[in-house]
Amino acid sequence: MKQKLKYTLYLPIIVSLMIMTLSAQSNLDFQADIDSQLHENIPGIMVAVICNDKNIDWSGASGFTDKVHNIKLLPHQTFRMASVTKTFIASTILRLWEDQKLKLEDPITRYISKEHSELLKKGGYAPEKITILHLLTHSSGMADHTHTERFQFEYIKTNHTWTRTEQLMELIHHTKPVGEIGKQFSYSDTGYILLGEIIENITQKSLGEAIEVLLDFHKLGLHSIHVEDRKGEFTVDRIHQYHMDGEDTYFINPTFDLYGGGGLLSSTHDLALFYTYLFEHKVFRNKSTLQRMLTPINYSEKPALDYRMGIWETEIEGVKAYTHSGFWGTQVLYIPNIQTTIAVNYSQWWGKKGIAPIIPIIVKRLLKK
Repeated sequence: MKQKLKYTLYLPIIVSLMIMTLSAQSNLDFQADIDSQLHENIPGIMVAVICNDKNIDWSGASGFTDKVHNIKLLPHQTFRMASVTKTFIASTILRLWEDQKLKLEDPITRYISKEHSELLKKGGYAPEKITILHLLTHSSGMADHTHTERFQFEYIKTNHTWTRTEQLMELIHHTKPVGEIGKQFSYSDTGYILLGEIIENITQKSLGEAIEVLLDFHKLGLHSIHVEDRKGEFTVDRIHQYHMDGEDTYFINPTFDLYGGGGLLSSTHDLALFYTYLFEHKVFRNKSTLQRMLTPINYSEKPALDYRMGIWETEIEGVKAYTHSGFWGTQVLYIPNIQTTIAVNYSQWWGKKGIAPIIPIIVKRLLKK
């Protein structure tokens, strides 16, 4: 009886030690995995993995934050997440929807400036027929101002300070509508900068403040996620991110991507935490809101992405996942089947379309455990 009691007393300690050993082994495996990603065109990589069921909450980094001066990259550092910002914009809009500040079927003319409505009309659009939902799902028929030659030259080669209005002017002067409203998926940063304007006009706050307040970053403990200052944040915390040709983009003026299509800075761990909280129903007031966010859109032709609202569904290693990626080399992905979030930032884009190469490696490892 004493021996059985003694075993019972020590059982929790034994189990804890086993879990710690397995977690430590996972951490070593993950570090080796990300170390293997480095090569001439990938100077640095950061990864965060959160899997509550397997007791994994790990962040790691490998390589350099500044490849010229060989400054070591650290896991806590921040980066421009670019289009991954769209998940946060969509979530903020849906919080306003929950609070009955807007309807998803509302025409955008109710919430954007008259000047911007008139600009859209000059560009061949019918903003009174475009709804908030159309912008959220990239089904407005709107082109993308970031694809013009002038825009790409200006943001890469000069230190131009952009306004939202200038970017809309870029859209109407140098592009044409891609199709009928609601009839096709066509990815548009311009649609999301209009969503950013809608958020600002409804809340009467700056976009950064509105996102932080409505998504309650303080309560969630997301200390690193914020909209970059208009003048740029040139600190040791923000990493150098390199264009696909290897050019350092660290000093590029942040206004090129600051108004809703992008704009947020984050660490990989906080980015992974946000996605985890989103799918654990800690971001919205109602569980049904996440279901609304993930509702598929039906088109007559199969879209390039199975895009929902600020997020798209995909498959990796045979399991369903929800994800978003960003231009500079960021991707975050949540896998419901194993309740796992993986956030990745390559300091230089991985060089081919599709999922970041490190993610399938980590998913395979997790599925085996």
